[in-house]
Amino acid sequence: MFHVKQQDYPVRLGQVLDLTVTGYASEGQGVARVEGLAVFVAGAIRGETVRVQIEHLGHTAAYGRILQVLEPSPHRVPPGCPQAGACGGCVFWHMDYEEELYAKARRVTDALNRIGGQSLELVPIVPSPRETGYRNKAQYPVALVHGKATAGFFRPRTHQVLDVGRCRIQGSAADRAKDTVVRWMRDNRVAPYDEKTRQGLVRHIYVRTASVTGQVLVCLVVNGDGIPQEMALVENLLKNVDNLGTVVLSIHKKPGNAVLGDRFRTLYGPGYIEDRLCGLTFRLSPRSFYQVNHDQAQQLYEAAVELAALTGTETAVDLYCGTGTISLVLARKAGRVIGVEIIDQAVADARENARRNGMTNAEFRCADASQAAAQLAAEGIRPDVIVVDPPRKGLDETVIDAMARMAPDRIVYISCDPATLARDAARLNHHGYRLTTAQAFDMFPKCAHVETLVQLRRTGEP
Repeated sequence: MFHVKQQDYPVRLGQVLDLTVTGYASEGQGVARVEGLAVFVAGAIRGETVRVQIEHLGHTAAYGRILQVLEPSPHRVPPGCPQAGACGGCVFWHMDYEEELYAKARRVTDALNRIGGQSLELVPIVPSPRETGYRNKAQYPVALVHGKATAGFFRPRTHQVLDVGRCRIQGSAADRAKDTVVRWMRDNRVAPYDEKTRQGLVRHIYVRTASVTGQVLVCLVVNGDGIPQEMALVENLLKNVDNLGTVVLSIHKKPGNAVLGDRFRTLYGPGYIEDRLCGLTFRLSPRSFYQVNHDQAQQLYEAAVELAALTGTETAVDLYCGTGTISLVLARKAGRVIGVEIIDQAVADARENARRNGMTNAEFRCADASQAAAQLAAEGIRPDVIVVDPPRKGLDETVIDAMARMAPDRIVYISCDPATLARDAARLNHHGYRLTTAQAFDMFPKCAHVETLVQLRRTGEP
């Protein structure tokens, strides 16, 4: 890592430089170097020469803004979204899909090699079947902008809400639901929540759309126990959102950045929607984890089951199982599956999903992954395979230790953060597990995130 005092930087604030971009940072910026110092440049493409003005000096890197593209890359394209650059959601509208896939595959490979101690060539990446309109979940923050209730997305590195109009990576139902709620707020003078004063009512508009059934869930996150004109809102949503399945209130009175609250009240419908994935039916409530890109998730899960190498007699443990999607896909080929999830509503959904799909060999426990893994090890359960799909922070050391005590032959790891995956792969290596397969999946076209699937096998030798 390059460390230098700011007074010794080879660049200075406001300086204009002509730089050649050589690669990409983890958040999608182009990277150039000046006397060994990394300069991150948003909107730059590998191989380009760009004129840059230095805008910020960090602890280990400088940050610049493009003034002019002097020698453009053949991969540069006109942005397909009018809000590209202003919205903090997408970072790859300025390049073609081929280069975006390279950037993500390179990120995964570099992390596994540099942090994980691997020696991999460029990891293969599976393209998304759809580059736009693929997201089945939207979370719109709400704020007062120019005196009016507004919902949209945050500008880069701020909590300033930008009304993007039509989001190109969302389905149209999400934007229709968002616009309907905003009109209802304005008509009824319902105040948006203010993070600083902790006053106001509506914090977020959360919309989930089932890709196969088309059902739509709308969840209003509020700083209170209710909203005015509840039925008027429901009626407006029914008028404007096709196939509206349910409307839910999420009660969220605590400060902080968490989107959903701890309590829910159903205003319309059953409180959940249903979708189909890998030939199975799943019930989805607001807190249920479900991959945002349905078609790519199906490819990812099919590949994960293949790496699990099940013949019909094995015991599989699925940590961080969410609503049981991977668990039930595994259960079709395993003898027994134990799913673990900390969110009680998700566990209830998982049990109901197993019942609806006639899966009698899948059981679900509501517990923290580290506690559950330790308990399973203490019970003497020796799974043939453990599947993990943790949050971005990766696996705790206690989870890894408990997994190692259960000594599965195979670990299948699905990750949304290459850096924490690489760190955990190195930790598992110390417990005698060797990484045998790695493949990236583009779950989030136009966005910086990337999903990775790896298999680790037990060799018994660290």
